[in-house]
Amino acid sequence: MKNIFAHLPADTSVEHFTDIVKSGDMRIERIVSYGQSSPEQGWYNQEQNEWVIVLSGYGMIEFNCGEKVRLEAGDFVEITAGRKHRVLETSSEEATVWLAVFYT
Repeated sequence: MKNIFAHLPADTSVEHFTDIVKSGDMRIERIVSYGQSSPEQGWYNQEQNEWVIVLSGYGMIEFNCGEKVRLEAGDFVEITAGRKHRVLETSSEEATVWLAVFYT
């Protein structure tokens, strides 16, 4: 992959996760969402820190403390390891392309 927007998946029924770089304790991942959200009972609780930016579309993240953050194209957030969060919604009008960096 030479362009983050190249070869966007045609299947819009699921989210797509693609590792771009994986090295030691760091991983960069492209996530493509088409209106998906986390399962209602599901919270992400990761062992690594995550820095995530929305490149197109939008996404709404909720933290288990009740805080909600809406990310538009260009917006980013850092999620520390162990901070429970989930995706409430993503754009169904266009692909939401996320770039996530996981690190310790």
